[in-house]
Amino acid sequence: MNWKRWSYVSLAVIALAEILVPRLFPADHAHFRFEDLPAWGSGYGLLSCILIIKVSKLLGKLWLMRPEDYYAPHKR
Repeated sequence: MNWKRWSYVSLAVIALAEILVPRLFPADHAHFRFEDLPAWGSGYGLLSCILIIKVSKLLGKLWLMRPEDYYAPHKR
């Protein structure tokens, strides 16, 4: 197996462990009901990262980018 495949397999194992370990060793520390959902942390983290990337790209296009000829000398 190559390195990329091992990475995907390890991520799948971690996701399954996040689902199974709380079921095998229950802990009563959730403050909200949705925190007890299987793989809540992974899903929340994934959605948060996607949102950060999308908002950053939008800010870059609307606020930071300049036209292609922004630094070109102006003709009079």
